Amino acid sequence: MRVACLTFWFYDYTIQMANELARHTEVLLLLPDYRTDEYLESIDPEVKIRIFRYSRYAGRLGPSCYPVIRDIADAIHDFRPDIVHFQVNNPMLCPLIPMLRRYPLVATFHDIEPHPGEDRLLDIGSLLYRLTLFMSRALTDRMFVHGRALKDILVANYRVPEERVHVIPIGEHEVAPFVKFEEEGREPEGLRVLFFGRIHRYKGLDCLIQAEPLITQKIPGARIVIAGTGEDFGRYEEMMADRDVFEVYNYRIPYEEGARLFQQASVVALPYIEASQSGVIPTAYGFKRPVVVTDTGSLPEIVDDGETGYVVPPRDPEALAGAIVRLLEDPAACRRMGERGYMKLKTDMAWPTIVRSILPVYRDLAPAPGREETPADRTFTGRAPAAGKER
Repeated sequence: MRVACLTFWFYDYTIQMANELARHTEVLLLLPDYRTDEYLESIDPEVKIRIFRYSRYAGRLGPSCYPVIRDIADAIHDFRPDIVHFQVNNPMLCPLIPMLRRYPLVATFHDIEPHPGEDRLLDIGSLLYRLTLFMSRALTDRMFVHGRALKDILVANYRVPEERVHVIPIGEHEVAPFVKFEEEGREPEGLRVLFFGRIHRYKGLDCLIQAEPLITQKIPGARIVIAGTGEDFGRYEEMMADRDVFEVYNYRIPYEEGARLFQQASVVALPYIEASQSGVIPTAYGFKRPVVVTDTGSLPEIVDDGETGYVVPPRDPEALAGAIVRLLEDPAACRRMGERGYMKLKTDMAWPTIVRSILPVYRDLAPAPGREETPADRTFTGRAPAAGKER
């Protein structure tokens, strides 16, 4: 079997998937030229690589992008795949998907709907994102999502046939870039609660800030560490009852610094008010740190409540504070839950486990041996000339 894997952004995720797939089948990995060099050394030698021009377009969709789209299509045609598997994350997929309809198409949805606050009706970017989601739902043969709750939304809200949607864990893709900077023997520094990643309203950071007085009343020495960037941080600073309790890194966190912050943390908090999934959870598990998450989206599906962390209701500062305090008061429980999270990461959420679920879907779609699908078998609207570079 020959599988073409395409992404415009989820580098770590797609590379680790391609590496594991290469143990079972022939793989072509198509990556953009934007910041790709830092990832090349992590790609298995068995994986064929094609780099396509992208950085000058940065996700903008327009007539000037068409040569790039043609280049991607041509690289895939030259490879003659049995399956094309892409990550749903870029409006360039809108013209590209119809050009690839001669092949069985598989899409991984990291988000199935725009997050609250990211869907502005008159914003062209939001409209293109919705169009990308629509075309990826309508014109693909199978879909992967990272949780049963997400599958239920696709089936109930978007009328996607249940048999077209498959659930796989989010996996350990976020972990590798951080853990390579892990310092052996480094332990948490004091009692620290880490909030890590993009800062947008759906992440519920305001709930953690409201929980802080309840936490520090019981644990006077606790500190809240906020690391990441996104919307204007001023509104969050205005909410803080005691600014000195907070340690803020309001910028894009390099992997080396991120590793330090996870190792220094006692607990990792995800107080989201809405979610699909989050790479922060497997990253916390990779550093053997317990998590406190809210019961939204598919977050609870990868947290064993009371075993690898705690699950609390969203928008409930008291419940959030109570779970965090329970962990901070019991360092032995923190270590025990962190160890169990690490074991979950290396078993249930490991790439060999995930690929064992992906391969049967491929086999169900791929043409029978000795028979090659023709354009008459599937809708096809275009073909393109070659470009790019290959290893």
